Formats: sequence, C-alpha cells, structure tokens
Amino acid sequence: MPHLVLLYSPDIEADANIGGLCRALADCMLEQRDETGRPVFPTGGTRVLAYPAAHAAIADGQGNYGFVYANLRMGAGRSRGVHQQVGDSLLAVLRGHLDALLERRLVGVTLQIDESPGQVYDAKHSSLHPLFSKP
Repeated sequence: MPHLVLLYSPDIEADANIGGLCRALADCMLEQRDETGRPVFPTGGTRVLAYPAAHAAIADGQGNYGFVYANLRMGAGRSRGVHQQVGDSLLAVLRGHLDALLERRLVGVTLQIDESPGQVYDAKHSSLHPLFSKP
C-alpha cells in the first residue's frame, strides 16, 4: 500500500497517454511529505495501476462520453491536512494530463481517497522495500 487504481473507458487510451499518467501520479505520490517533512508514502509500496473497463454504460448513452475514475487506497494514520494535500496534488496531475481531452470531448474525472482504518489482515512480502530502506 498505497495503491492508486485508475479505471477508465477504453476509448480514452486513444487520446491520453495512460502510461505517462501512471508515472506522473506515482512521482506525485512519492513527492508528498507530511507536516514533519517525512514521506507520506513508502517508495517500495507505491503503485499506480490502470485498467480499461471491459464494459461501461456512461450517462444517458446518447453521446461520446468517457470517464476516468481514480481511487487511492492508503493505510490509516495520516492527518486530514495530508489527505487534502495528497488529493489536491493528484488532482492537479490528473488535470494536467486530461484537461486538453476534456476540452475536446465529454469526460468525467473522479478522484477518491480511501483510508483503511480497520484492517483485519495486512501482509507484505516484498523485495522492493529493502531496496529503498537502505541507509
């Protein structure tokens, strides 16, 4: 964790660099600092995943509509201020990559952040974390 998952209408791929958007969002996440200056997200655990929806019904179906839904899932313990900062920063990246597309066609963009306050099981097995936690 944290995982940022993008779900989007498949026709978006023709007009947006989804791979570039994923990298920009991950970089944005890694730039985030809390009130004490510490990284908000661990480097080795940061993931941005993108999936085109296999099937979708959007709005009234009468137009060439599209969507991009971004959901960030993070562990508990961060302040409301950090949540706001992270959300504002990620939304700025989404807008930077998608606003030109929104000017050309009708696309809905949603960003949600969920915090998992009551995990009942959270196991990690990774060779990535040790790479980024070396002194």
